[in-house]
Amino acid sequence: MTEPTRRRTPDDTIGARDLTAWHTRAGRWLVGVFTALARASRPAARRVAAWSSAHVAFVVFAVIAVLVMMALVEGAETVYEAVVGRDGVTVVDQPVLDAAVSMRSPGLDSAVTAFTDVGGPVGMPILALVAVAVITWRRRRWTPLVLMLVAAAGSLLMTIVGKGFVDRARPPASLAVPPLETSASFPSGHTLNATVLTTVVVYLVLIETTATWQRAVTVTVGAVFVVSMGLSRVFLGHHWLTDVLAGWLIGLAWALVVITAHRLWLTLREHPEAVAAGPEGIPQAPRGS
Repeated sequence: MTEPTRRRTPDDTIGARDLTAWHTRAGRWLVGVFTALARASRPAARRVAAWSSAHVAFVVFAVIAVLVMMALVEGAETVYEAVVGRDGVTVVDQPVLDAAVSMRSPGLDSAVTAFTDVGGPVGMPILALVAVAVITWRRRRWTPLVLMLVAAAGSLLMTIVGKGFVDRARPPASLAVPPLETSASFPSGHTLNATVLTTVVVYLVLIETTATWQRAVTVTVGAVFVVSMGLSRVFLGHHWLTDVLAGWLIGLAWALVVITAHRLWLTLREHPEAVAAGPEGIPQAPRGS
């Protein structure tokens, strides 16, 4: 029997990929859990704010995920102490910093400083909000802005938690390019925030674009920007390499959480029958896709 064709909305596909179809067993399990949660909480949610099941699932998933992520960032302190205990700084970080110092010149230092300022606490939010504002205006819906605000809030929390618990010293001031920074070194806030915000912007642009070459260019530009931002922090002597690696990993993990939360919201919004039917109503990706 042929399944009825579902009318797609402007924000539930990337190319031919349906974001509400889950390819893995873990993904379908996740949808099943939050489908059951949405069914159970739907009456209470309606009494409180007339929210849909999709909104309930999005909020609960995001809150649980950010708490788990913050716990993992706190756990990085143990990992850091173990690495330093095995002379990790001298094995990895110091040689990389020494190599960066050997490549410096006044002109290059100024150019890299100007670039790294783009990923700072002022430049990166402005850049991301401008991009999201354009997408929000084009779509005539608030979803992109909400995703960006959730992503930015989680990124800021993890940066604060990481710096507060690990409290790692930055590279020596004598090896850093002014202006010097005084906050803790781990993780690299520039790298973490640039990774999160750029990944979310790229995801939103991928949904918006229709041509394969546009998606390829978007992913390439986003990846180059994130990698360059992290390396600029090492080049200028503002962070150790391991601070930047942590920023990339934590940032990418949180960005994927936000994207998963959005897909979960789309699934329950576009497939209300799944909430009514339970796990049996969860959409699955076609075989061979």
